[in-house]
Amino acid sequence: MESKKNKQSSISSALIWKFLERFGVQGTQFVLQIVLARILDPEHYGVLSMMIIFTTLANVFIQRGFNTALIQNKDVTEEDYSSVFWVTMVIAAGLYGVLFFAAPWIAKFYEMPDLVQPFRVLCLVLFPGALNSIQIAKISRNLQFKKIFFSNVAAILVAGVTGVVLAYLGAGLWALVAQNLLNVFVACIVMWLTVKFRPRLVCNFARIKVLFAYGWKLLVSGLIDTLYQDLRSLVIGKKYDSGTLGYYNRGKQFPQFIINAINTTVQSVMLPAFSKNQSEKEKVKGMMRNSIILSSYIIFPMMAGLAGVAEPLVKILLTEKWLPCVPYMQIYCFTFAFYPVHSCNLQAINAMGRSDIFLKLEIIKKAMGVTALTIAVFCFNSPIAIAMTGIITGIISCFINAGPNRKLVNYFYREQIADILPSMLASIVMLAGVLALGRLQFNEWIIISLQVVAGVAIYLGISWLLKLPPFMLFMETVKKIMPKKKRNS
Repeated sequence: MESKKNKQSSISSALIWKFLERFGVQGTQFVLQIVLARILDPEHYGVLSMMIIFTTLANVFIQRGFNTALIQNKDVTEEDYSSVFWVTMVIAAGLYGVLFFAAPWIAKFYEMPDLVQPFRVLCLVLFPGALNSIQIAKISRNLQFKKIFFSNVAAILVAGVTGVVLAYLGAGLWALVAQNLLNVFVACIVMWLTVKFRPRLVCNFARIKVLFAYGWKLLVSGLIDTLYQDLRSLVIGKKYDSGTLGYYNRGKQFPQFIINAINTTVQSVMLPAFSKNQSEKEKVKGMMRNSIILSSYIIFPMMAGLAGVAEPLVKILLTEKWLPCVPYMQIYCFTFAFYPVHSCNLQAINAMGRSDIFLKLEIIKKAMGVTALTIAVFCFNSPIAIAMTGIITGIISCFINAGPNRKLVNYFYREQIADILPSMLASIVMLAGVLALGRLQFNEWIIISLQVVAGVAIYLGISWLLKLPPFMLFMETVKKIMPKKKRNS
């Protein structure tokens, strides 16, 4: 019984630290990005977005597959960590060489002549990324997310302040490159001091083969997913201009900051937690339900509220030069609202050792997404239509991701819909009220203040009046946490 309590306490502690890490990093980054966006032009962000697409794709080979295999595998040794480290470093070197020589071609294809040298420098992030993937795997296995919190907060502060200073000095695009590069390097250095991992001069190819047998499907899945997620940006960058791409990505980043904080937490904590209970379906199902109920209860109103206050928020934070990003922000609020539901279902599939199913789902979803994108490009010829495809494919993907868990953990469609529907309906009512207030002819500060207060009041009022299950579960969780804080104080 004590062991069970300790296990629950460990998972709860991991969730808290992971939430703090994500919100601390995302919150700090959010503030820094606002400062930088007020100094720099949308065109700078358009060029940066294009560079990051390619470095992100390269990072999939380094940080997906082996990383997840190290977390999921029950028996991992120090030799395994070192073996994976050397393999990923070799992969990083190869990918850097490819991107270095491809830089002029990419710049010419997208008509961005200033991209070549900054891109070659930015691609250096692949090398510390290889080490960082091992450090994170080791931390995740032991649910020691407190260490990630301190390393990432330190990294974002150092990198962010440097980026802002360089931007004020007129560095332009180089300010954004320096910020992104320093962010990875500093996080890696801090973890080097706090995580007990030093690479040994050993590479066990037999173990690499075992880990790769599990991880290659996730690597391919990650590559497909990353390429698909960036496909809209690639199309907009080529079909339109760097300014339009800058508006698109800025609108996407606002809700993405929030969703990444929640989604990354769910993925990082739930995979090792699910994996430890993979032989007990009911436990995995219970953990899934709690995770989906609570994350939906938090995420749905946050996304609905952000969509409702988008216009006055952009005017206040970014100035009117960024107003064209508002429609993209609203579209992605609806797209990202379902991401925690996606994550819980997919992490359960991974934890049950069915990476083959995971890969099949990715192929099906991405084929559907590419079809929708193709129709949008050729039939509508609008960047807004391109962004809208995310809402349609996201809703359909919820059913695709949930399908296998009907058999794997006995979590059926009707149960998942029943778990998220109350929060969704309450959020829709709240959104209607917030949008209505947005039509008032007042100062932006007054409008957004009224919208936020009214939105919170409407959502919590509906939750309390109807005794919504997520609200009651949330209150029970708060009551359980409060006495612990009193005892520890």
